[in-house]
Amino acid sequence: MFMGEYQHNIDIKGRLIVPAKFRELLGDNFVITRGLDKCLFAYPQEEWKKLEEKLQTLPLTKKDARSFTRFFFSGASECELDKQGRINIPSNLLQYADLEKETVIIGVSSRIEIWSKSEWDNVFNEAEESFADLAENMIGFDI
Repeated sequence: MFMGEYQHNIDIKGRLIVPAKFRELLGDNFVITRGLDKCLFAYPQEEWKKLEEKLQTLPLTKKDARSFTRFFFSGASECELDKQGRINIPSNLLQYADLEKETVIIGVSSRIEIWSKSEWDNVFNEAEESFADLAENMIGFDI
C-alpha cells in the first residue's frame, strides 16, 4: 500500500526521483496518467489492469463514460525507473499538472499522485480546513 508524502524536484530533463519506499511497489514498469484535480496518477501494472477492466465495463452509449475514458487513457503512458530511481514524465503530463520544478509525491492506497507543490499546498490547506466535515461525510462508508 502506498502512503506518505515526499517532496522532490523535477530536473531540467523532466525527470523526477520516485521515493525509494514507492519504487518496489510500483515495479520496474508502471503506468502514469492524468489524475483528478490537476495531479498525475501512477499505478503499478497490476492495479492498472484492474482499473482498466473496470473502465471497460462502462457503457459506450453514455457520453460521460466515453469522455472520461478518452481523457484518462489518452494521457496514459508506460514508465520505467532508471538506475537512479527516476522517471521521465512526458511533456503533455507535465503541462497538464503544471509541473515545473517543485513537486509533492503522495501515496494514496493503490496509487501514487504527483502534484505541483503549489497546487498540493492549496488542496491540502483546503482539505485541512474541512477535515472534520469530510470525516463526518464518511460515516456512511463504515470508516
